[in-house]
Amino acid sequence: MNELGMKIGTQTWLGSWLLAVLAFNLVFFLQELFLVLPKSLVPGLNPILFHNNHDWSGSDPVAELLQGTGALFILLAGLVALWRLRRRPGGSATWRLFFAWFAFNGLFQSLPQLVIGAFVPANDVARALIWLGFGESGRLAAALLAILVMIWAGRALVPVFRAFAPALRPVPLVLRLVSLPGLAAIPLIWLFRVPGGAAQVALVPVIMIVSGLIFVSLGALWPRGIAPGPRGGAVSWLPPALAMAVLLAFFQLVLRPGIAFF
Repeated sequence: MNELGMKIGTQTWLGSWLLAVLAFNLVFFLQELFLVLPKSLVPGLNPILFHNNHDWSGSDPVAELLQGTGALFILLAGLVALWRLRRRPGGSATWRLFFAWFAFNGLFQSLPQLVIGAFVPANDVARALIWLGFGESGRLAAALLAILVMIWAGRALVPVFRAFAPALRPVPLVLRLVSLPGLAAIPLIWLFRVPGGAAQVALVPVIMIVSGLIFVSLGALWPRGIAPGPRGGAVSWLPPALAMAVLLAFFQLVLRPGIAFF
């Protein structure tokens, strides 16, 4: 058994930490991009993409429906990433760990919005559901379905992460490779989102990451049937660090002033 199979090495931990930051911000960018692109196709809507949000001028009732396109896209992207890892794994360990965090963020940046939307009608996904005719009971049913999917997603992600230290049992593995790097990623994620209001900068990452960590941790509590996924390997921290630096510069120098899609 190699060293990574027996414990989480410092390099692997650093790689997981940096990849958690990188994946969160890439998924968030994709969500906002796919909130903007559909609006840019509607005559009379003039959307602008920012580093931590999007906005638009003009008016069209369909804009309410299009508030749900970003969450839908990243949900599908997260499911595809998870499918790839579980059915057709390939590439370096660093790439596979990136896809693991990408799947984590695609699922847990989208599904909690359905839960929030059951209680906050101003939520983006709630606005789309209301446009589609969902009342309070319909949004509550959607929230319950989202919780069930999050339970499944949490358990489905455990063997994917466990491939990087197969000798560890699921609970300590999730704590060391997922929970601690995920929580440590939050302050770095804030750097991508400033300036902005406290809820916009700080609260959104906390809600999304912590909710995901809760469900992955719950999935690890029932180890029966959770075998390590295929192919662990050594994880590098330098490429994620460089990619994160480039993405931070893009967020703060290009996206922060706003990019108009009209």
